[in-house]
Amino acid sequence: MKKTRKHLPDEGTNRRDFLKLTATSFGAVGVCAAAWPFISSMNPAADVMAVASIEVDVSKLEPGQSITNLWRGKPVFIKRRTAEEIKEAQAVELLSLPDPQTDQERFGKNPEWLVVIGICTHLGCVPTERKNVTASEEGWLCACHGSRYDVSGRIISGPAPRNLDIPPYELLNNNTIIKIG
Repeated sequence: MKKTRKHLPDEGTNRRDFLKLTATSFGAVGVCAAAWPFISSMNPAADVMAVASIEVDVSKLEPGQSITNLWRGKPVFIKRRTAEEIKEAQAVELLSLPDPQTDQERFGKNPEWLVVIGICTHLGCVPTERKNVTASEEGWLCACHGSRYDVSGRIISGPAPRNLDIPPYELLNNNTIIKIG
């Protein structure tokens, strides 16, 4: 009499499940290993991270004067505003602005110091400062498409959709140094 081995129904199923789980795990590890360099390449470069924050000495700026510095490859406008400019910026009717924002919301830390990223919010051009014109005309002008910004960096007119952006900054050393970033 010949003995036959009885096949248990769970034995083949368990083996198949184990092989599927193992193959799926190796596949997932392989995908992660292949994707890691691509994901890592999206991190900022070392030279960009080196200038992640800058300190600007503003002790020599007189009221009404401004300077431009580079931060992360972007121009940053720093202006020491006069009392008249601050008063004028605070008196603007919000309903007349395309992107309504009070001057206090923008520069509550110290209204004397205006710190904005100098890139037009329309197409990324660099606006130029308008000086020695009437007080209501002071600010910045993007000559490419005519966007005008006031002394608070708010859009007055033109195709720009929003105000000039404000970088993270803090005033140090009794307001003589501005740390950006």
